[in-house]
Amino acid sequence: MVSLRREAVAVETRRFVNDLPRRPLLELAPGALTHGLVLGSTREDTTVIDLESGALVRWRIPWDVNVDTDLSLFDVVEARLADDLEMDDLAQPEAVTLAALPRQIGKLRGRRVRHMLANLQTPSDGPLFGFRGPSAPYWEFRGDRPSVALIVADRGPQLLRRREDNSTWVRFGWDRDDVWLLCEDPHATRALDAARRETLSGKDLALALGFRPMYVLTTLSQPIDGHCYKICTGLLPRG
Repeated sequence: MVSLRREAVAVETRRFVNDLPRRPLLELAPGALTHGLVLGSTREDTTVIDLESGALVRWRIPWDVNVDTDLSLFDVVEARLADDLEMDDLAQPEAVTLAALPRQIGKLRGRRVRHMLANLQTPSDGPLFGFRGPSAPYWEFRGDRPSVALIVADRGPQLLRRREDNSTWVRFGWDRDDVWLLCEDPHATRALDAARRETLSGKDLALALGFRPMYVLTTLSQPIDGHCYKICTGLLPRG
């Protein structure tokens, strides 16, 4: 009975997404209704694929102070944009503010998701986000660089636990760089906890996550002591 119910929800979700209008470009109007496919979600923001245009957007969601995000990978969500979109952050040009918490509709998997992710893959034609090192001063950003990158690692990824502060890190090779990022993906952190290991890679990582990670979702943080840091906000399967 449960599996039949899930299949019915999946069918309805696919129908809902198929009925959405298609736009060649991202359109964000104050107070408008918008729909996204969740790729990664933290209290700071949620990265989604805008389902009308296929573009990457970062939603600032007004979570209650004591409530963590309950959005997870490949959730289809509906939200209303705030009257003041606050699209003036030069370090995060994709970021917009929502008026209220989004509504979860269902999940989307399969060929369409694989196609959307493949279209958004970041080419390895230079350092991540245009600069080397883990961070850059906020005052150096001009709004002309993306703050979201969907990476296909050349080597890895590998999850690691740092003993000093119990933080979770992801390591992967991209182009000629050996990249280490703080990992804020709740699912990845829980997988490392459940495995009771300090490192996970290869088949062990795939088993712990429940899928083979193909993409590393990376974003730029809000300023911390005047610097924006590169972080990992999601490990994603092929779709």
